[in-house]
Amino acid sequence: MRRFLLVGAIAAVGLIFISRLFYLQIHEGGILDLYEDNAIRKVYDYPKRGFVFDRNGELLVSNQPSYDVMFIPREVKPLDTLEFCKLLKIEKSRFKEIFEKAYHYSPWLPSVFIPHLSKEDYASLQEKMRKFEGFYIQKRSLRHYETSIGANVLGDIGEVNDAIIARDPYYKMGDLIGKQGIETSYEKTLRGVKGIKFIQKDRFNRDLGPYKDGIYDTLPKPGSDITITIDAKLQAYGELLMQNKHGGIIAIEPSSGEILAMVSTPTYNPNLLVGRQRSVNFSKLYNDSINKPLYDRGLQAMYPPGSPFKILNALIGLQEGVVTTEDRFSCNHGYSYGGRKMGCHSHASPLNMNGGIYNSCNAYFANVYRRIIDKTKDPAVGMDIWSNHVKSFGLGNYLNNDLSVGQPGKIPNSKTYDQLYGEHRWGSTFNLSNAIGQGEVLTTPIQLANMTAAIANRGYYFTPHIIKHIEGHTIDAKYTTPNHTTINKEHFEPIVQGMFDVYNHGTAAGVQVKGIEICGKTGTAENFIKINGERMQLTDHSIFIAFAPKDNPKIALAIFVENGYFGARFAGKIASLMVEKYINDTITRPDLENWVLRYSLEHEYAKPYSGEPFGINRNSTLDPISEPEYLELKELLNKINSKSRNPEDIKKNQGANL
Repeated sequence: MRRFLLVGAIAAVGLIFISRLFYLQIHEGGILDLYEDNAIRKVYDYPKRGFVFDRNGELLVSNQPSYDVMFIPREVKPLDTLEFCKLLKIEKSRFKEIFEKAYHYSPWLPSVFIPHLSKEDYASLQEKMRKFEGFYIQKRSLRHYETSIGANVLGDIGEVNDAIIARDPYYKMGDLIGKQGIETSYEKTLRGVKGIKFIQKDRFNRDLGPYKDGIYDTLPKPGSDITITIDAKLQAYGELLMQNKHGGIIAIEPSSGEILAMVSTPTYNPNLLVGRQRSVNFSKLYNDSINKPLYDRGLQAMYPPGSPFKILNALIGLQEGVVTTEDRFSCNHGYSYGGRKMGCHSHASPLNMNGGIYNSCNAYFANVYRRIIDKTKDPAVGMDIWSNHVKSFGLGNYLNNDLSVGQPGKIPNSKTYDQLYGEHRWGSTFNLSNAIGQGEVLTTPIQLANMTAAIANRGYYFTPHIIKHIEGHTIDAKYTTPNHTTINKEHFEPIVQGMFDVYNHGTAAGVQVKGIEICGKTGTAENFIKINGERMQLTDHSIFIAFAPKDNPKIALAIFVENGYFGARFAGKIASLMVEKYINDTITRPDLENWVLRYSLEHEYAKPYSGEPFGINRNSTLDPISEPEYLELKELLNKINSKSRNPEDIKKNQGANL
C-alpha cells in the first residue's frame, strides 16, 4: 500500500512539474519571452493617430508620413560612419552619442537613430541602406497641423524620455507622446495601440520569416478622432486682435461650459514643433524669456482680477443681507480709512448698487466688503464666509477640467491673515483691497471667464472643457453636470442689469455694439514687478469680462491685456469685437477693429529692460505699428473673414484631405 502511495505521490509531483513547464513554454514562453528572445526580431506597427476637428468640423490636425532610421546596437557591423553621417546630416560625435545611449538602454532592442526623415532624405538613404547592416527604416505617422493657430490648444508630440518609459511600459525608446495641449490631455485616445510582428532569425542573424506563422502578431488599433469645442474662426480672430500684445482671452459657451476660444499671446505656429527641427525650435521658444510663447497665459497666468471682482462682492453682500440694491454710499474721489485712502475716479455720488457697478466705484465696494467681513464680531468668521462664497464660482482651484496645464489662483481666508498678522490681530481694513479685486486675490483668465458664465447663467456653471466629441465614446458626465454657486438666483438680476448698464452709460459706453445686448465689466489692475530686488510699479493691466446676449447668453469671456493701461482701452474693445464676431460673424465697429490692430504694446514690455518710465497714466501715448505691418494684419483679417463656419461648406472645402 505504501508503495502505491509513493508511486502516486511521485506521479502527482511529476504531473505538476510537467504542467508548469508546459505553461512556461507555451504560454509565457510563447508571448512574454518573445520580447526577450534575441533570435526574434520585434517590429512595431504604429497606428494612425486620431484626427482633431473644431466644433464646426474644420480639420485642425491630421497626419503625414514619417521615416525613422532604426537600429539594433548588437547587430550593427563596421561601417563607413563618415558617409552615413553625411547622408543623415549629423556630426560623427552625434553618431557616437546616439549609439552609446541606445546600447546602454538595450543592445538587443530596436532604437530610433534619427527620427522624422523628409521624403527627400528617405529617398536618398533608402538606396544605400544595404551598406549599413543593423540599420533599417521604419515608416510611421507624424503630425501635420492644418492651421497656424491654436498652438497652446493643440499642443505637440515628441519623443518619450526615460522617466515616461519607466512610468508606462507601453512606451519604448523613440516612441512619440503628446507633450502639450490636447495632444497630451487626450494622448491615450489619440494614439491608438501599437501592433507588433515577431520575425524569426537564423544563427547568422538573417530574417527567416514570421515567428510561428505570425500567430502572436497583432494589428495596430488606430487612434480615435476627436472634435474639440474650439471655434477655429473665433480663435484665429482673437489671436489676430492680440497681435503685438501679451495676455489671454478665454471664451466659454455658458449653456455647456464648452471653451470657444483659448487665446494666449505671444504664440507660435504649431508646425514649428514637427519633424527634425522640433528640438531646435523648441529650445528657441523655451529660451525666449521676454515673450514666453510656451507659457499659456489664459490658463497659467495669475493676475489680480481688478474691478470685475467687485461683482462678486455685490452678490455676496446681497446673499448675506448686509446691503440692498438701494443702499447708497458716498464717494469723495475714493474711500478713506485709518489715515489712508483708496482712490477712485470722478463720478456722481452717492451711488446705489446699479450705479456702483456701472461707474465701477471703489468707495461703494469698499463699504460693501467691510459690511460682509464685519457682519459678525469676529472678522475671521466673516472672512471665511466671504471666501467660501467666492470659491463657489470656481475661483481658487484648478476647475477639474481636461486641460493639460493650469493654476489654482488664490482666494484668501482667515488663515491667510492669521499667518500674516496673528490671530485676532486684523480686521476688514487690513485686506480692503480684496473689495476691488487686488490684495491677496489672484485669478487666471479661464477662472474669470468661468465666473462670468456663472453670472450669465444666474447662479451655476458647467466645468469648462475642451472636448466635444470622441469617436466611439461618450464624454465624461462631469462636463454636463451643473455646479451651483452659493448665491440665490434672485440676487443675480440686479447684478446683470448693472453689467448691462456698463455698456449703456457706464465705463464701456464707448465700445457698444448695435443690436447686441452685451453685459460687461471693465477692470484695471495694478501691476508690479521686482527689478534687482526692488518692487516697481509697471503700467496697469487692462481687463474686461462680458457675456451676450443679456438673456439666453451664447458667449461669456474674460480678457487680460498685460500693461494695457485700463479696462476699456484694449480689453473692452477686444471683448466687443469677439462677441460680435461670434454671434453675428460680422463686424459693425470697424473703428474698434482698426484701432486694436494698429496699436502695439511691445514698447511697454521692453521698458523693464530699456529703463524707460512706465505709463501708469491713462493718457499715456500709444505706439502704432508701421503701415506695412498693419496691411499684413489686414490681409490676415481678410483670410479669417473669408472662412465659413457652415459644416457643409467646411466639409466640401477640405474633402480632399479627408
